[in-house]
Amino acid sequence: MAEWSNWSGRIHAAPHTILAPGSEDEIVQAVRGAADRGLSVRVVGAAHSHSPLVPTDGVLLDLAQLTGVVHADGETLTARLRPGTRIADLGAPLRAQGVALLNQGDIDRQAIAGAVATGTHGTGSALRNLSAGLLGARIVQADGSVQECSAQREPELFEAARLNLGGLGILSELTLRVRPAYRLQEKMWLEPVDAVLDRLDELTGATRHFEFFWMPGSDRAACKSLAETDAEPVYPLAEEGKRRGWSDEVLANHRPDKHSEMEYSIPKEHGADCFRALREMLHRDFPDLAWPLEYRTLAADDVWLSTAYRRETVTLSVHQGVDQDDEPLFRACEAIFRGYAGRPHWGKVHFQSADDLAGLYPRWADWWRVRDHWDPECRFLNPHLQALRPGARG
Repeated sequence: MAEWSNWSGRIHAAPHTILAPGSEDEIVQAVRGAADRGLSVRVVGAAHSHSPLVPTDGVLLDLAQLTGVVHADGETLTARLRPGTRIADLGAPLRAQGVALLNQGDIDRQAIAGAVATGTHGTGSALRNLSAGLLGARIVQADGSVQECSAQREPELFEAARLNLGGLGILSELTLRVRPAYRLQEKMWLEPVDAVLDRLDELTGATRHFEFFWMPGSDRAACKSLAETDAEPVYPLAEEGKRRGWSDEVLANHRPDKHSEMEYSIPKEHGADCFRALREMLHRDFPDLAWPLEYRTLAADDVWLSTAYRRETVTLSVHQGVDQDDEPLFRACEAIFRGYAGRPHWGKVHFQSADDLAGLYPRWADWWRVRDHWDPECRFLNPHLQALRPGARG
């Protein structure tokens, strides 16, 4: 038996085997070998999820060797990528072709396929998550065959694969929509948090990106905006809060402190009220919390399992150090999120059941129908996903 743990060290597994394929053919061989032995297959990119999506007692495929940009086209604004490529390693080669990711989060350590598989996002009221930018993929199926999909080719498989939770197969290559390379000017400032809440529409509409952090016990928010600029980058990059550079140089931040995290997506119109409810609860019940609450925005999309499916969205993230019990905090926060029709981030902690999720996602049954069609023996499910199957009781 092998041993595995995620980035934070909070989630552990003892797979039967860990393999690191270096090609699509080796993925095929690994999947067929697992099928011959009756073992499940899960995949890991950067191990940055806080939810138990990866753990398996079967075969764990580590895609760390499958990296790089296969092709990027500044005319069609598309990029073909290998699945294990860290987002941090995409900026320079894409920029060399005159393009950039449409958006990315405030960390860039994730593997691109894992970020797409879980609906990872950045902030920006007009910007969607990474899954919404998927244009096509090559997927190794449960029988070892390779299926290409897009909106035109196997369209239902494509719709399910846009945010796939690793449950439909192994992406061996993915094609994303990109945009011309661009530069950003960063600005950070402190402002009374109630003033920020009163003018959220103004702040989120003023620049391409806006977010704020609030530390429990404080009456001020640390605000951050990123505005697109034609000005030349300034090197060496200034300290965080004053940087001007290419998008990949400015969007990402260094977040080395190990933590666990819960994030929920709330309809935009309820974002401020949800934040106020969380703030009141944290003041009352968790006065010693030493980690911030993060507020970001996200545009609506049509991805079946996206937390922004057909609704303009704000996301609220709660953090806790890995040396502390996070369950009491997260359960208290989740109770508030549920009161505002919140949808949980797939890569972060949540306690929702199959029935709960069916009520939050209009295409939930469709996703599972397509998933089961392509993987009828449930080769690509682990206990966490099995518990979320329609009809399962959490």
